[in-house]
Amino acid sequence: MGVIVSIFLGVVPAVFYAWLIYWLDRYEKEPLLLVGGVFLWGAIVAAGGAFILNTIFGLGIFYITGSEAASNIATGSISAPLVEESLKGLAVLIVFFFFRKEFDSLLDGAVYAGVAALGFAATENSLYIYRGFESDGVSGLIFLSFIRNVMVGWQHPFYTAFIGIGLAASRLSRNALIKFGAPVAGWGLAVFTHFMHNTIALFIGDFGGLALMSMVEWTGWFFMLLLIVWFNFQERNFIKQYLKEEVDLGVITAKQYRTMTTSFSVSMARFNALTSGKFGSTNRFYQVSAELAHKKRQLKMLGEASAAPIIEKLRTELKTLSAKTVS
Repeated sequence: MGVIVSIFLGVVPAVFYAWLIYWLDRYEKEPLLLVGGVFLWGAIVAAGGAFILNTIFGLGIFYITGSEAASNIATGSISAPLVEESLKGLAVLIVFFFFRKEFDSLLDGAVYAGVAALGFAATENSLYIYRGFESDGVSGLIFLSFIRNVMVGWQHPFYTAFIGIGLAASRLSRNALIKFGAPVAGWGLAVFTHFMHNTIALFIGDFGGLALMSMVEWTGWFFMLLLIVWFNFQERNFIKQYLKEEVDLGVITAKQYRTMTTSFSVSMARFNALTSGKFGSTNRFYQVSAELAHKKRQLKMLGEASAAPIIEKLRTELKTLSAKTVS
């Protein structure tokens, strides 16, 4: 029973947090299959691989030094940040290379990275919570669940979001320095923030260290939340700029254009569509509209010729959906 409850308390909050990150992407949602895929990558591949590699590294340090303390410090401060951020970031890198057409904005990078990190957290938290149950029974289970899900619940998405933002910055720039430097800088920030968390835990410990970690990480996540709000604001401006032409071309109506320029209006249109039998077409219409804006921007700003046929395909779909949409 302890195993089942520990898994439940480790996985369910992580899934909820992942849904929250997904919800924060207000205009152009990422494919649920792809989002689910990066979550599972974090939970299975990244968490499993990190456990194996960190264990091997720790045993190697213990073999060399004969010191358990040295092994714990080296694993926590060196191996864990490097290995875990690299494995979590690999999920985002796969999307970056193989699902490039779904990687359109800085917000996309943050979403994929944050969700992959929460998949990792789901597995790691389940393990820690079960260890709490093993050592102190129900009280240990409850205590570790509170620590892992509340006090440091946003630690992994905070670290790994830097990798996603770095890759997205590379995706959206023609500048060679940004194109190659941003992913490295993002990975470096992810490793550094992870290193700081683990080092504080190792050397300060007790409630004081936990309180300090929580304060730093919740401050960091608040900063990341502000970035996400700014990314949404940027996306709104792209939609306003690049879809104005679609009204003149007769692809969308002026009313539909006004609706899609604020996330609240889009949400209300989707809500109203629930009772009209048009939710599917309405939801798809506003999703395609945002995708069209991104592809037009990529064609204009980045010169991506591959965006041109996608733009025409999206326009054709919008024309078909327009009459079936609640605005």
